[in-house]
Amino acid sequence: MKIIVLGAGQVGSTVAQNLASENNDVTVVDLNMNTLRELQDRLDLSTVYGHAAYPSVLREAGAEDADMIIAATNSDETNMIACQIAYTLFKTTSRIARIRSQQYLIEKDALFKKKHIPIDVLISPERLVTDHIERIIEHPGALQVVDFADGKVRLVGVVVEKESPMTGRVPGHLKVLLPQIDVCIATVYRKNDPVVLRDIETIVEGDIVFYIAAREHTVTIMEQFHHRSKPSKHVMIAGGGNIGMALAQRLETKYSVKIIEKNSDRANVLAATLNSSMVLNGDVADQELLLEENISSMGLFCALTNDDEANILSAMVASKLGAAKVMSLINRPAYVDLVEDGIIDVAISPQNVTIGALLRHVRRGDVVAVHSLRRGEAEALEAIAHGDESTSEVVGRAISDLPLDHRAIIGAIVRNGEVLIARDELVVEAEDHVIILVIDKSLIHDVENLFQVGVTY
Repeated sequence: MKIIVLGAGQVGSTVAQNLASENNDVTVVDLNMNTLRELQDRLDLSTVYGHAAYPSVLREAGAEDADMIIAATNSDETNMIACQIAYTLFKTTSRIARIRSQQYLIEKDALFKKKHIPIDVLISPERLVTDHIERIIEHPGALQVVDFADGKVRLVGVVVEKESPMTGRVPGHLKVLLPQIDVCIATVYRKNDPVVLRDIETIVEGDIVFYIAAREHTVTIMEQFHHRSKPSKHVMIAGGGNIGMALAQRLETKYSVKIIEKNSDRANVLAATLNSSMVLNGDVADQELLLEENISSMGLFCALTNDDEANILSAMVASKLGAAKVMSLINRPAYVDLVEDGIIDVAISPQNVTIGALLRHVRRGDVVAVHSLRRGEAEALEAIAHGDESTSEVVGRAISDLPLDHRAIIGAIVRNGEVLIARDELVVEAEDHVIILVIDKSLIHDVENLFQVGVTY
């Protein structure tokens, strides 16, 4: 597939890297020559220097025969104009745009149509990150929580605690603990390496277990791996930008929320916008301020400024002063690696959260959801089975008979709204939504091909 990526910032670079690694023909457009040079030296892709919305620049990037344009610059307006020009001048088939402003998103149904602003898919990293954080808050102890089938199914990654009910037990013991609940333990990561379930003798402290289950059961299942302490209703948010404010708005009806913002003008905006949240104007890493605001009583501290260093430092200070759980928004991948196993409980990468929403639109077959896991090393996806036994490689076949590598694990099937946890004898039917965890990205194309139907369909 020939894809043009506009913008070589954190989101654009991550998207380009993922797409290039899957043998797509990728061209990146940006105004920063040094960034373009670094990308071209490191990845198998092309680059064009210039303004992303100029017709001449898009033409040089190959818009005349491109299959897709992904507008991911830092400017909503540039992204919108680029998609308009790609459609008007070059008839580019698929147009995806990063839109950050809530003012545009509120009116998205009226604005973003072919006869108005022709954008096929809107990507809002801020909204995706806020959704991601909210799901983790629902699952204390989880590192990652992703939804499938309109929220009917969840995949959860949880760290196994010492003396939890499943510590030192074989994976099958979970059925003894929860006989009435169906669950698929999809894989286990031990010392950052995936371990095939059949090779696991016992689950040990520090393992990261990824399991798939119906949404209503995921918290109960998690408690078998990670003790659930009495939930605190006190949350502190460091940073009042788009993500910080959106999270506060979602949480303030259920939690006692305090939000710290360094910029006084922005703090005034927050105070005027939020209903019950307490807004504090100050430094997020100010130890005296945190002590004064009873940081030790906080069940959760979320560092969500646009400064990685400030987020890491404030989260570390909050943890040292007694916050029960700390999360930190971190853009630089190298920083995520440094802190994830340390004093910060959950490191949130906006790029990893966003990439899945983009990848679903370049996957072959009818793939309706994609989530990037383990910093892009693994992927979970939801594919719809079409056709019949003569045109499909999956329809009419039992899961045990599917030609899948053991590193691609089917965890559940959603059929007519009913969640069916995968069993060897379960037969795939037409229009089933199949949830698959792929722990080796090199197998993605094999999975895609499996869900494509023959030409006679």
